[in-house]
Amino acid sequence: MDLRRPYPPFPYDLLPPAPAFELVSRDITEGQSLDPMHSADGQGLSPHLAWAGFPAATKVFAVSCFDPDAPTPAGYWHWTVVNLPITCTSLPRGFGNGEQPLEAGVARVGNDGGTLGFVGAAPPAGDHAHRYVFAVHALDDALDIADGAISCTPAAFQMLFHTLARATLTVTYQR
Repeated sequence: MDLRRPYPPFPYDLLPPAPAFELVSRDITEGQSLDPMHSADGQGLSPHLAWAGFPAATKVFAVSCFDPDAPTPAGYWHWTVVNLPITCTSLPRGFGNGEQPLEAGVARVGNDGGTLGFVGAAPPAGDHAHRYVFAVHALDDALDIADGAISCTPAAFQMLFHTLARATLTVTYQR
């Protein structure tokens, strides 16, 4: 099958603008290729993430990973965790794999693979490099999302109305 198609726009460019803050990682670097340990070809581990410089009015954080280049009309959600407390300003490598205990109110949201954890990068073989947008959203209030919610899209919709600021790191992966 020929998968040639145009690259879609950066997903957050399609939303109302939000101030930025700092997002760093010991595992991923903006614009660089993703280490296979974070892919379906490796261990499928979520990367370490740490953030700072968010607005003082922030009440909770949401963390997500989205592939806008998946060959679907709606991209592919790899990971979403919402209602992380304000005291949580980093996540260790592998946090998204569901083995860590969660604080009360924190909710894991089902990814497009049908699970609650992080789904490693897995673009179709021979397709162009896919972008994986890791985002931390500083929110003005907790989202009305229960742990185990089925879809990331309703969480993303709620985030839109509560985002004070957003930090992103975008990496690529190709098979």
